[in-house]
Amino acid sequence: MESVKVKNLENLLDEKDFKLNSLLEITTAINSNQDVSQLLLIYEFILKEQLAIDKFVLFIKQNEWNCLLKNGIKGKVKEIDIEQDLSRFKDITLLESSHTEVLNEFDFIVPVFHKENPLAYLLLTKSETTDTTKLNKKADIGFIQTLTNIIVVAIENKRMAKASIKQERLKKELEVAKEMQKLLFPDDLPSNKRMDISAKYKPRHEVGGDYYDFIPLGDDEYIICMADVSGKGISAALLMANFQATIRTIFRYQRFDMQFLISELNQKVMRNAKGEKFITFFIAHYNANTRILRYVNAGHNHPFITNKKQVEMLNIGCIGLGMMEELPFLNEGMVELAPNTTLVLYTDGVVELEDLNQTQFGLDRLVKLVHSYYPLQMEDLNNLIFSKLDEWRGPLKLVDDTAIFTCRFF
Repeated sequence: MESVKVKNLENLLDEKDFKLNSLLEITTAINSNQDVSQLLLIYEFILKEQLAIDKFVLFIKQNEWNCLLKNGIKGKVKEIDIEQDLSRFKDITLLESSHTEVLNEFDFIVPVFHKENPLAYLLLTKSETTDTTKLNKKADIGFIQTLTNIIVVAIENKRMAKASIKQERLKKELEVAKEMQKLLFPDDLPSNKRMDISAKYKPRHEVGGDYYDFIPLGDDEYIICMADVSGKGISAALLMANFQATIRTIFRYQRFDMQFLISELNQKVMRNAKGEKFITFFIAHYNANTRILRYVNAGHNHPFITNKKQVEMLNIGCIGLGMMEELPFLNEGMVELAPNTTLVLYTDGVVELEDLNQTQFGLDRLVKLVHSYYPLQMEDLNNLIFSKLDEWRGPLKLVDDTAIFTCRFF
């Protein structure tokens, strides 16, 4: 009798030693920053060789549910719908029968949760030579759950660390892109006896897809332009940054006929965007001596000129750039600006901004604002317009880049 007690004690100590050694091996691998594949090799060895579990499958949730590890199972795990078949299991469960045929091949389900959220499910089957009772005693399903929990958390931490590094790298790239984009915007808009020009821009993200520019061509002629790229995100911002740089480079070295310039820009956008994005673009050439404004509107929101009494939309031009290889039509508009005329350019983020009732701010409301505060200087007018836009959207976040560019010609 005494010898039986001693034997039982020895078995108990052996079992504890095994568990401690297994945990030590896993934690050592984690602390030494072993990759995921190495951690899974250790975990698989413990299950197969030390716990004599011959069939098992491990599902883990990262961005979505994936089968991370399986043994002794041939191609049926795809039939398991994690959300439908396994989400109801909150604790270790002996699977005696299931309406899902493939689950009947397993004896136990071992769920791993973090707070209320499932991280993993381990399905395992007893050895053909081992009954379920013996498996409970030998393998200790609770220990398997602890072991699985450690592995899953380690893998999740590695994934989050990689995501954090990637996010930090992206953040730094965005900061660089933001600074580069700032350099492409004009930083010295004129306010003198001839004209008063101001612009205001609020991107939705770190870098945006709206663009405006003012480029002097000598002392009496000027290029005024505004653009908006379709889509959102880094790719849209990079396309616009390239577009900005191209325009600046073109006018730094030479002048072009307006229609020829638009055709060339269309080809460049097609090459860079490969038909996946397009750019709406408004460009005007103003001669301060003749007071003639020539322009092309390539599918952009219609800028308008007003002397407070009359409003004229600048809508002559063509379709957006990058929509088609060859522009089906291309026209040039011309208007003579009377003294004290105001030109207002804007992107769709202004007029399409919605309030809580999903009502858009609208062009009519923008025109009325310009008329109501006509005596203001352009910088003050832009600040007031943005203040009204903030009031309009209330607690809602911006859903698009927002830019406005106003010019008063005396």
